[in-house]
Amino acid sequence: MGVTALHSAASGMRALDEKLNVVANNLSNINTVGFKRSRVNFEDLLYQVKREPGIPNLDDEPIPHGIQVGTGVKVSGTQINFSQGSVDTTGKPYDLQIEGQGFFQVRTVHDGTEVIAYSRAGNFVRNPEGNIVLANSDGAILDPPVNVPAEATEIVVGRNGEVRARLAGSNTLTTVGQIELARFVNPEGLKQIGRNLYIANDASGASVTGTPNQDGMGAINQGQLEMSNVDPVRELIDLIQSQRAFELNSQSIKSADESLEVVTTLRR
Repeated sequence: MGVTALHSAASGMRALDEKLNVVANNLSNINTVGFKRSRVNFEDLLYQVKREPGIPNLDDEPIPHGIQVGTGVKVSGTQINFSQGSVDTTGKPYDLQIEGQGFFQVRTVHDGTEVIAYSRAGNFVRNPEGNIVLANSDGAILDPPVNVPAEATEIVVGRNGEVRARLAGSNTLTTVGQIELARFVNPEGLKQIGRNLYIANDASGASVTGTPNQDGMGAINQGQLEMSNVDPVRELIDLIQSQRAFELNSQSIKSADESLEVVTTLRR
């Protein structure tokens, strides 16, 4: 008596603690370029079946319901929401925004191995070698590489990802590179590794690369950034609901403990 309630309420508190962690992470990244909010999915645990539903009663008629007592809840997974974030118009030539599907591809090091990572963040800069790199903590280089000559006085990026530069002393634009995007059958399966980056795995499937603004790929807008898609009002509501549910589960534990205390103090 009360033991099942203790385990169920404890599992609820553990699950809600994970949700609070996810909500807090969403809120902390509200100003992170290209950040995508996550949500927590829950599932109920196994049930103690004390009477099978549908077994015949004394009149040989099936009982319409049984006695099934749940044993709690657990987190079944976290799901990334890849809906489009708000747009910030910066006017900076190396700020790029993907309008629609797709990810920028960059080279980075993960667990000691160089990998191709994917990002919705488009805050790029030019490194000392002239290569366009992501403005994150390791300066991940764009893939395929795009090198802007040192004598370039202007850079223009088309919606199709073509990168053109105006060189000193010239009145025409010269093509210096082509940005390619990648998309996935299941982008929600991508692994988050921090630094505004994702890597592919079996859950996401292999990447499909292509030219922006073609074959279902999004278009590129120069001088704009895609900001976080976190809605602060929604996150605060989730935070309050999680706090209240946590308190209710703690109250369930208190009530179950009091019931067990009554049982243990019974006298014949």
